[in-house]
Amino acid sequence: MIEFTIDPKSGVPFHRQLADQIRYGIATGQLEVGEQLPTVRALAVELSVNPNTISRVYRELEIRDILVTQQGTGTFVGPVAPTIPIKERQQKLRSICDELITQVSSYGFSIGELIEELAGRQGEER
Repeated sequence: MIEFTIDPKSGVPFHRQLADQIRYGIATGQLEVGEQLPTVRALAVELSVNPNTISRVYRELEIRDILVTQQGTGTFVGPVAPTIPIKERQQKLRSICDELITQVSSYGFSIGELIEELAGRQGEER
């Protein structure tokens, strides 16, 4: 199970952040077929968002057959694994890099220092 987070400063709507985390979690194997997701209420409390936001995400992903809800049992990862288009993957990587560069710069490090640190970690599994 992955730990869901919401970043209110990102400018991305909460429902989009959560849907993306679920999709990426499945695509990367952090969420497996048949794995149960938190209840709407539990996740809403954990993330401090309106339960309607969580319901919207679950419904949206059910329509795409990514999630399956069984009445009285819960919401589970469905059998259809989402694929992430190359363009979307590139946009996500660009966004992550933008955030990282902003943080690195705010601490006075150069992009060269960042690249050197990342190169030193190449091949490490996290």
